[in-house]
Amino acid sequence: MRIISGFLKGKRLDFINSTTTRPLRDLVKENIFNIIQHSNLINVKIIEANILDVYSGIGSFGLECLSRDAKKVTFVEKDGAALKILKKNIINLRLEDKTNVLATKTSSLISQLSNTDKFEIIFLDPPFAENFYIEDLRLIKNTNVYSKNHLIIIHRESKIEDPLINDLNILITKKYGRSKVIFATF
Repeated sequence: MRIISGFLKGKRLDFINSTTTRPLRDLVKENIFNIIQHSNLINVKIIEANILDVYSGIGSFGLECLSRDAKKVTFVEKDGAALKILKKNIINLRLEDKTNVLATKTSSLISQLSNTDKFEIIFLDPPFAENFYIEDLRLIKNTNVYSKNHLIIIHRESKIEDPLINDLNILITKKYGRSKVIFATF
């Protein structure tokens, strides 16, 4: 695992082998950033963006955003082993001043955010076997912690059909082997 681009390009990330945490593959991550940068359907930029990385694991997505000049990343992760590696990665990359780590479930997230926290990009990477993230997504939508100009990115198992039609305006769906990435807005 490594940072693909930006001022931290090539830096290695520590990761864990776990049945509950699955790292975001470099190929998938690189394609996500290419779509953000080059798609005419997406008008959100990473530079100076405030990012919410939910089910962040070791922080691969959010740390990549910071390397590409995002303003700040709020990581949400409840798994203790993943949190330990996430914090280690943040320290090793010297990004403590640009991060906020919340060791909590997403349902408890909203009470820990300030009233001024508005996110341009919200990335959700829940365990593939679970669909509880749909309720978390609805909570995020209903509490209005996103900017008017925002992007929702969801990383899922390509074979899973999630009932997202009523909750999102889906812009793009891409499949990469076992992974499916959904780009949307509220």
